[in-house]
Amino acid sequence: MSKFVMVAGGTGGHLFPAQALAEELLRRGHTIYLMTDARAKNFGGDFPAVETIIVPAATPNLRHPVKAIKAGFKILNGVRKSRKALKRIKPDAIVGFGGYPTFPPFLAASMLGIPGILHEANSVLGRANRALVRFCEKLALGFENTKYAEPYASKIVLTGNPVRDMVHQVADKPYPPLGPEHDVRMVVFGGSQGAQVFSNVLPGAIAALPVELRSRLKLVQQCREEDLQRMAEVYAQARVSVEAAPFFKDLPRLISNSHLVISRAGALTVAEMGAIGRPGIYVPLPGSIDQDQLNNAKRMEAAGGGVVMEQAALSPHSLATKITELLADPAHLQQMAQNAKQVGMPDAVQRLADLTEQTAKAV
Repeated sequence: MSKFVMVAGGTGGHLFPAQALAEELLRRGHTIYLMTDARAKNFGGDFPAVETIIVPAATPNLRHPVKAIKAGFKILNGVRKSRKALKRIKPDAIVGFGGYPTFPPFLAASMLGIPGILHEANSVLGRANRALVRFCEKLALGFENTKYAEPYASKIVLTGNPVRDMVHQVADKPYPPLGPEHDVRMVVFGGSQGAQVFSNVLPGAIAALPVELRSRLKLVQQCREEDLQRMAEVYAQARVSVEAAPFFKDLPRLISNSHLVISRAGALTVAEMGAIGRPGIYVPLPGSIDQDQLNNAKRMEAAGGGVVMEQAALSPHSLATKITELLADPAHLQQMAQNAKQVGMPDAVQRLADLTEQTAKAV
């Protein structure tokens, strides 16, 4: 059997797809190692690796020369540490999942002649992957027609975005019944870092909902620690049942139990929503140079599985109006859930695992 190194930035958006592939390769009898950055301690506890290697990494900042020099030395240190670890492990292939922490290990692997695959989860090829694509054997894409990937057609394989086993375990759960006699279950989350806009806007939006709807609402909301108390006070005044926490380990189960999800639009989120099949209101992270989340969300909206509300126009009133409109039409929500399923690629992890094995054998 083979040895594979997964390389990912230490956020859920990068680590969870890597974990999904690791779980599948483990089932096939292979040995898995993880190389990531220090942030992974928040999310990497369940990662099925025999060893996790923390690698120094930094984001280049060419507009600030002093910061750029410091980042350069940190990256060089990361390459040295990665090279030493890879020479010891002797992996058959390395798989990178984006983010600048991917850069040192992937560069070191190329220097050592270890074959590499890059996986791009978003509908826009990320900057770290653009910098590394010349060193990879294959470029695995989560979406068709990924922006900026066109020049690398000879390396491209469409695999879809792999999702973790805990997502597959709830993927066949039917959309829950929704009517006047049922609770209304809504889940709100902002990715692994949380999203303060939801803490600021959602309590007012929920308080503005019709009383009949508000009285049936069972809300689960991920938020930052510093926002918990402020939010709890507003929800208490509105007499809304809410479970709020900075992180939910069982988020796929919560999504599968929900009638409506409000979230950011990271590639992982869109992939898991597609696999489970739930309607969503997507509020893409603003300010990104490449607008990757906006592009991801528009893919889901075009399929009829969600609606996009850009943050600049988001207010308690506009959000309350959209929530009320969607929840007033259960048949439409159920159709949206089915449409979301069309965006998901349920065999993505098998496709990516096959590609990983083939790349290792080809060298």
